[in-house]
Amino acid sequence: MAAELDVRPTKKLGQNFVHDPNTVRRIVELAGVGAGDVVLEVGPGLGSLTLGLLASGADVVAVEIDPVLAERLPRTAAERAPEAAERLSVFGADALRVRAADLPAAPVSLVANLPYNVAVPVVLHLLAELPSLRRGLVMVQTEVADRMAAGPGSRIYGVPSVKLAWYGPARKVAAVPRNVFWPVPNVDSALVSFERAETPVTDVDRKTLFDLVDAAFSQRRKTLRAALAGWAGSADRAGELLTAAGIDPRTRGEQLDVHDFARLAAQV
Repeated sequence: MAAELDVRPTKKLGQNFVHDPNTVRRIVELAGVGAGDVVLEVGPGLGSLTLGLLASGADVVAVEIDPVLAERLPRTAAERAPEAAERLSVFGADALRVRAADLPAAPVSLVANLPYNVAVPVVLHLLAELPSLRRGLVMVQTEVADRMAAGPGSRIYGVPSVKLAWYGPARKVAAVPRNVFWPVPNVDSALVSFERAETPVTDVDRKTLFDLVDAAFSQRRKTLRAALAGWAGSADRAGELLTAAGIDPRTRGEQLDVHDFARLAAQV
């Protein structure tokens, strides 16, 4: 069982592992996964969370970039949860390169402990590449969690907030104390949940909208009329598009929600 797993490796592997069984159970519970679900786990490491997910009755597709850990994980499952080991598939790869055709099954949930520097790119990549994903629960650095779940008007609201909102709502659901990890990190962590909306925010091409969002936040102190000059072709043209979308050209990017950006993107 996950509660029995000793996740303290004999050498540092460059990753912080959750070793507290109560935290593992809480993550699985908050993820809402169970029998019949196919769960994608990114970065399973030594398998503590993997065992917890298997204990829920779910099928687990684990993506692990470290070849040593990827090779060891099936043995860990066979030793610790032999009755569930057949429900685990391990795919040795970089999560940022995963494609739907690479996986043995179509996952409906993402549950992962993600390094802060790749958390947002990994989540956005998987949502784009795996249309079967309907929901997710990821553990990330607290500052990253705040940015992912931030709303308009906040100083931390930005590109990750809008791009994730394009797929559906996200919220920070729980803090995770440092002492549940080994090695103990020097940053705080939190859990962020998200769901894919049943209907798209807009029919506008995702790349078009995401390029607009990137441009809007590239110069946060400038008004959108100025910040979008390069994107639109000129400041005057940006002003025209903003006005046509019902947005004051003097507005700044952090004041718009995803629907505002969609309305603006539709003008082009």
